[in-house]
Amino acid sequence: MKKYMKILMASLLVFTMIFSLAACGKSKEASKEVSKVDLIKEKGKIVLGTSADYPPYEFHKEINGEDTIVGFDIEIAKAMASELGVELEIKDMKFDGLLAALKAGKIDFIVAGMSPTKERKKSVDFTQVYYKDVNKVLVRVGDKDKYNTKEDFKGTKVGVQKSSIQEELAKNELTDIELKSLGKLTNLVLELENNKVDSIVAAGPVAEAYAKQNPNLALASMEFDDGGDGSAIALDKGNEELVKIMDKVINGLKESGKLQQFIKEANELSGE
Repeated sequence: MKKYMKILMASLLVFTMIFSLAACGKSKEASKEVSKVDLIKEKGKIVLGTSADYPPYEFHKEINGEDTIVGFDIEIAKAMASELGVELEIKDMKFDGLLAALKAGKIDFIVAGMSPTKERKKSVDFTQVYYKDVNKVLVRVGDKDKYNTKEDFKGTKVGVQKSSIQEELAKNELTDIELKSLGKLTNLVLELENNKVDSIVAAGPVAEAYAKQNPNLALASMEFDDGGDGSAIALDKGNEELVKIMDKVINGLKESGKLQQFIKEANELSGE
């Protein structure tokens, strides 16, 4: 009987050890997270979220008879996809919906002339700034000399892109104005042409591009500082490895002169 009990106890001990080791192995396997970089490479593509109404950053252009999204932001995104060895998929949406799409996992990163503000940094991470410029004022040709100081905007309707840094600038720096915020800059330009707004505050290159494209529009002499934020790439929190890779690519583009080349070519393309 004692011999039988010893055998039984030994068997139970072996079984318990095997079960514990198996459970431990499964626990370790379950806790091992797959990185965002690995998931992107596994899919074979990286999904870009942008708002293609913002020349020369990103905009629609007919290339070889096909509607194509181009711009220097797009070239930067292509460089990121190339570094990862994957294809680039572009999702064009309203600017104010980009961060929500990123948090929901519908896109992998945002390149859309987005400023890395303190408020945005609460919910997403950013790469280093890749471009900085002043903000300019787009007006009808007849009003070209009307806006020289911030006081000149009093009693006027000012158009800005919704959820943009320009919306914050207009709210904080202009007084006694009627602010009109729309998701698409193209719609704001139509509002300006149809006398529904008196001016549009936009990033310098963007305002310049629209002025070149439309003989009825011009730039006012008034300019706004960009607040020192510039433009950076946005990614969801917890993707430090991907941020490092993208920072490395941005440094390479800056040092090689390719970034300036992208900006020059996008400016020329937007003016055609």
